[in-house]
Amino acid sequence: MEIYSDKQQITLVIDGFKAKKLTVGMVPTMGALHEGHLQLVKKALVDNDRVVVSIFVNPTQFDNKDDLLKYPRTLENDVALLNTVSSTKIVVYAPTVEDMYGGNTVSQNFDFDGLEFEMEGKFRYGHFDGVGTIVKRFFDIVKPHKAYFGEKDFQQLAIIKKLVEKYNIPVQIVGCEIHRESNGLAMSSRNTRLSPKYKEAAPFIYKTLKAAKEKFGTKSATKVTEWVNAQFNKHDILELEYFLISDIETLKPVKRKSKTKKYRAFIAVYANDIRLIDNIALN
Repeated sequence: MEIYSDKQQITLVIDGFKAKKLTVGMVPTMGALHEGHLQLVKKALVDNDRVVVSIFVNPTQFDNKDDLLKYPRTLENDVALLNTVSSTKIVVYAPTVEDMYGGNTVSQNFDFDGLEFEMEGKFRYGHFDGVGTIVKRFFDIVKPHKAYFGEKDFQQLAIIKKLVEKYNIPVQIVGCEIHRESNGLAMSSRNTRLSPKYKEAAPFIYKTLKAAKEKFGTKSATKVTEWVNAQFNKHDILELEYFLISDIETLKPVKRKSKTKKYRAFIAVYANDIRLIDNIALN
């Protein structure tokens, strides 16, 4: 499998693909790959002739420096995993911070029409400026026909769609369903850091989301939110940061249900110092 760490090199490779009329898909990741990432890569391989998987822990999207330092970096394992999917149709782009930022590691400022101020935006200052900055740079370098993102980071997916729309970037954004462990826990690179005690407790998050979905059929968003808060207040070790029911278009919390709108429940939970997020479609 070819691995590149320099933007000039990867640009030449992709230009070569396009000269042969090959379509190029992209799966941007921060590494520590798991089966959820592989599902994105497999989907991209079905849709495209070649797939670029970027592996880069982006410093500008971490509001917590300790989280950045602890984030797993497992390039060798990641490449081995990708080789189990395809050794000939996948190219890895694993740039350095210098290659991406040229000595000026700061975010561009974006206006995502208010999407950036909801949910995660209220708890992770500057996070989506960092996401927008790195994704835009990747799209400028790789120029993929399609790019694939998981719905676990639903707000990020919405923001990237807005980025593409606002900057007229010629790439189709494909959202892919959340891939879960057998116990229901949404797959995440952070899961590898859970101690056995928290690993055992974490499936409570998805169990609660499923129950909230059922209750939303007959109860108001306020009543469902109160119920979820009560469940976590009773929990021994998991700490709820937020639970919200939001309109999927604006991501604003629902005040009153409308039959013409689609809603999703979003949750962020601390398992000790590890922050886990999840969501579920409600209708």
